[in-house]
Amino acid sequence: MKLYLSLVIQLLLFIPFSFAQSNEYPTKPIRLVLPFPAGGGTDNLARIMAPKMQQILGQPVIVDNRPGASGNIATEAVAKANPDGYTILMGYNTALTFNPLIFQGLTFDVQKDFKPVTLLATAKYLLVVTSNLPVKNVKDLVALAKEKPGQLNYSSAGNGSTLHLAAELFKNRAGVDIVHIPYKGGSPATLGLLSGEVQLSFGSVASVMPHIKTGKIRAIAVTSLTRSNVLPDLPTMNESGISGYNVTSWYGLLVPKNTPDSIVSRISNAAHEVIQSPEIKEAMAKQGGLEATISSPSEFEELIKSETNMWKDLNKQLKITAN
Repeated sequence: MKLYLSLVIQLLLFIPFSFAQSNEYPTKPIRLVLPFPAGGGTDNLARIMAPKMQQILGQPVIVDNRPGASGNIATEAVAKANPDGYTILMGYNTALTFNPLIFQGLTFDVQKDFKPVTLLATAKYLLVVTSNLPVKNVKDLVALAKEKPGQLNYSSAGNGSTLHLAAELFKNRAGVDIVHIPYKGGSPATLGLLSGEVQLSFGSVASVMPHIKTGKIRAIAVTSLTRSNVLPDLPTMNESGISGYNVTSWYGLLVPKNTPDSIVSRISNAAHEVIQSPEIKEAMAKQGGLEATISSPSEFEELIKSETNMWKDLNKQLKITAN
């Protein structure tokens, strides 16, 4: 009985303390951990966001770059951090949904060790072909690929990259045989297309738009379920007959799993206010066509689950491993 009373007293003492901590948050600097090196587009976005979040939250928001291991170093660091809201991950889609499928021995579980806060931004991809390929749309491309199985090549930024997965999902859904030519990054993949080494590719808006404007390559579809603001007349893959096709690049905030909901809400509200400001929207547009995108924690959690399941099903055929 004495032991029972002691435990009850300790619990009662802890609850108000925990509640007070949540209500007072934040009382010290916050670390925004990025799985990217300094100087890149996402780093620039984070450094634009940080001072604005600081104004709202009343504490410094420090950008902490931890690149390496395809995003796993930064993800692991936040997974193991104290769940107090002072360590936040700016995660991205493949690191959160595909890495867990291909890396063996990870010391964290994205769906068990994190609490999603909100989406921040999304970016669409474009399906592009060389200007001399006799196709005007996805239907033409599928017909040509079926007429010449194994004769059309596509470039990507490397095995397991979003561009690789986008093409393999198209290959799977359309039932075509096209050959993967991996390059070391998105820019070399685009150069492979321009040189004629490959006939088609999925590319970011930033990397392919200059060449679309010069007529060297032709865009035939956008990969998201909604059309691109940059090319509003370009149909989506879904509209082009590849039912339900939806591949984007996205970024969002996550915190360690046991972070109090009141703190998650505080971070989410601050991020939403920042992301919807005209200045941030303009900055995003300059970072390769990023679009401001907000969500509730539950919506973000569902996105992570659904996308993980999609890649899991695809990788049963691809059998990509990183170890």
